[in-house]
Amino acid sequence: MALFVKQLSHIDVSLWCQERGLVGMSWQVDATLEGELGEDGMLFDFGLVKPFIKKTLDAGVDHTLLVPTRAPGVHVEACPEGLCVRTTTPYAMEVRGPEAAFTLIDADTVEPEVLAATLGEELTRRCPENVGRVRLALSEEVIDGAAYGYSHGLKRHQGNCQRIAHGHRSRLEIYQGGARVPALEARWARWLDQRYLLERADITAEDDERLTCRYVAGEGAFAITLPRERCAVLPWPTTVENIARWLAEEVAGETATPTRVYAYEGFNKGATAESELE
Repeated sequence: MALFVKQLSHIDVSLWCQERGLVGMSWQVDATLEGELGEDGMLFDFGLVKPFIKKTLDAGVDHTLLVPTRAPGVHVEACPEGLCVRTTTPYAMEVRGPEAAFTLIDADTVEPEVLAATLGEELTRRCPENVGRVRLALSEEVIDGAAYGYSHGLKRHQGNCQRIAHGHRSRLEIYQGGARVPALEARWARWLDQRYLLERADITAEDDERLTCRYVAGEGAFAITLPRERCAVLPWPTTVENIARWLAEEVAGETATPTRVYAYEGFNKGATAESELE
């Protein structure tokens, strides 16, 4: 007997890739539970399945930096902040933060299928005895149009978004004159893809090649150092509201045309902003 729940939840993370570097990613979570019916005629109460799985994901992998510890050039060590992750390939990066901000994976790449299997095994151990196996499937959103992955951290956030290197894969819609402009969407999505978005006030060191962003949040102290060319610096906190606002102003200024932007944050949520010409 099996019970399934489609689109049970979503996971928003950043991951380190030896080819692309820091990657912002969003995955949909589908779940299947296998086992025997209980005396109540149910395998697992639907009303309990979602909070049970979501609680485990939220307390674990969600909004963390996934680090394949056997990837070339990756080094992980303890530091005053908790953990320090350094990389060399394809570029040099250093991230510091509490241990809860990282998910260490004993592999040379982050594979969604392997991660899903590991999470399924963890959930299986926590299930009632009549549930013999939990299987998860992680999938990207199918986006017909422009999309980009980005990473960031929000120091004022009260939850896991304060972690300095978590990310999202998101749609981008740009409207001018009441109609979408696919060429602008594609160009801006290409430019933003796999960049780190940071607030100018959080920069504590910079030169022609690198930027260091540092802040203290509720979970502890965080820091990240990246190549300047991999960053997008905003004048405000990098909330999705401000991302939409910033993009609308940038596109309107560049094209001399009033612009409305719909910026998404992962699946099916986001913010919209409009910029008129001054």
